[in-house]
Amino acid sequence: MLDLAALVLPCGPPHVRAMCGRFTRYLPWSEVHRLYRLTLDWEKQRNDAPAYNVAPTDQVPFVTAGDDGNHKLREGRWWLVPWWAKEMPKAAMFNARIETADTSGAFKDAFKSTRCLIPADGFYEWTKSPADGGKDPWHIFLPQHQPFSFAGLWAHNKKLDVTSCTIITGPAGEPMRMTPGSTRRLRRPRRRRYWRRTSTASCSSIAWGAL
Repeated sequence: MLDLAALVLPCGPPHVRAMCGRFTRYLPWSEVHRLYRLTLDWEKQRNDAPAYNVAPTDQVPFVTAGDDGNHKLREGRWWLVPWWAKEMPKAAMFNARIETADTSGAFKDAFKSTRCLIPADGFYEWTKSPADGGKDPWHIFLPQHQPFSFAGLWAHNKKLDVTSCTIITGPAGEPMRMTPGSTRRLRRPRRRRYWRRTSTASCSSIAWGAL
């Protein structure tokens, strides 16, 4: 296991890019209440089981801005289905690269208008084993296993009746360079509101340290 004290602000030039395809969310649901200051009774009464290996296409909870200015809890498929799609995407849609999220045809609408926060407390990266050439998993988390938010995008496709989301990824920075690959965008509490304001955060500012 790898305990990273300063992972929340990944930045710097690209190193080696890889898909980020697994994360954990085993924090108590009461901690989710606290983290996002959820106010509705059904949100508080919900009590999801711990998830130790969340994979693409799994249903995951995520948080958006509500009409009243508070956080709103939603649930969707971790594999973005754009609102305009006529069929389920065959391309990998569980990650969106921060460098192109605002211009990519698949993600640009969501980047402009439907951003979200995805609760987690760890994620996995893999490195090639020098011993046998296989892949070694690394479980990456904050000190004391503090919960955090992935910066994400979401969409609802009325035609297919699917609500879905994706996680923003960026170039690996120190100390992630010891685990080659991209690192997901982790949201500090003071930056959550900034990310949800769709008129403020640009791709360039996010990619180089605004998180």
